[in-house]
Amino acid sequence: MSPDKFERLGTADAPRQLFASTPAQRVALARQQFFEEGVRPSGLVGEAVLQSWMRCSRTHRDRQRIVPFDAVTPSRLHTTLARNRELLDVARHELGQMENVLAGTDCRVILTDPDGVVVHVSSQPADAHQPVLRKTARVGVNISERIVGTTAPGIVATTGQACTVDGAEHYFDVLSHMQCAAAPIRDVTGRLAGVLDLTVESRGFGFDAASMVAIHATTIENRLLQAQSRDHLILRFQSSPTLLGTPLEALAGIAPDGTIAWLNNAGARLLGRLPEAADERDVECLLGHDLASLLRLGRREAAQPLRLASGLGVWVQAHLKGPDGVDFRHSVAMPGAVAHAGSHPPIAIERHVQAEAIDDIREDAAADDGDADAEEPAPLAATLREHSRKLIEETLAAHGGNVSQAARQLRVSRGTLYRRMRGWGDAACD
Repeated sequence: MSPDKFERLGTADAPRQLFASTPAQRVALARQQFFEEGVRPSGLVGEAVLQSWMRCSRTHRDRQRIVPFDAVTPSRLHTTLARNRELLDVARHELGQMENVLAGTDCRVILTDPDGVVVHVSSQPADAHQPVLRKTARVGVNISERIVGTTAPGIVATTGQACTVDGAEHYFDVLSHMQCAAAPIRDVTGRLAGVLDLTVESRGFGFDAASMVAIHATTIENRLLQAQSRDHLILRFQSSPTLLGTPLEALAGIAPDGTIAWLNNAGARLLGRLPEAADERDVECLLGHDLASLLRLGRREAAQPLRLASGLGVWVQAHLKGPDGVDFRHSVAMPGAVAHAGSHPPIAIERHVQAEAIDDIREDAAADDGDADAEEPAPLAATLREHSRKLIEETLAAHGGNVSQAARQLRVSRGTLYRRMRGWGDAACD
């Protein structure tokens, strides 16, 4: 397509669209209008495909040329596989499950890195009637849009949005017998970590490939988010407890400073938005509960009802992961455990117990204190009381005995501290 025709895309002098009754006819008409007439074929192909055609037109002039399905250099492949080891580890089970389900079809499961380099492909090789797939479905092959033009994994790697590309929607003619559906996998920073793709050649999928790849990509993403979380309180929540542990569960990672470090897509939808600015990520503002109260949920295996700041009722499960990825569900800093661990207890355990101690200090009413003691085993309740006393004493010492300043740092009232200190005296008299 000449540059002047490219500039005319979408202008008022576009000819009236002809009638097309089948998907193949619509794509053929779209290609004619776009590549030969320089007209934007709105409504004939998806916007993602059209935008990809526009990008490819700037770098690939010859749509009939042979597409190189070459592997990257061995050194780059080694580096790529090493860099994506965590992604491959968390995806291994899901990829194997997909391959078992698709074993009776001609589909191939492909996983690429963010740059479009294949890092995993179905172990079953392509058949003789799949000549292009036999060249494509190999670890190390670069199938990015920059190399092979319009494909579903290429579009996802470029835009980060799930899509399907069917037959002649592919930019190069040699790929016109391919069908592919792909979905993104993101990491805890929100960046693209990989692309999961289903591809078939010389026939249709025969099932909803877009839905299947989306479900499995979400499952892999959820596992990756949890694997990459360090020193985070991980929340699972949904409107129904039956959805917890499924691809539909909402996930959030809460940092030790009380901010939301990450949310998966389901979590962002339940909260109504994905917070962008740092000052919008306060967990109490978004969820309606502070870090200490959320940490207390981690002591229970079963899902607990929780009312979000929006008023929406959800079911929640929580567990705390340490800096080394260890799950500290139900963990407390027992004196013996600290002694065996060395002079410094694990950071995650210390923060967990400190949050519990502060929460314990804030329980002003005697009835609430009695309920908390009845709820927890006696050794655990005693440990929290000891830790809260130690925390108060250290805070008072740091402020030279000034009760007002200590209460301000602990974010409790002076009356609460006075009652606690009187309680110590009463216990000593007993």
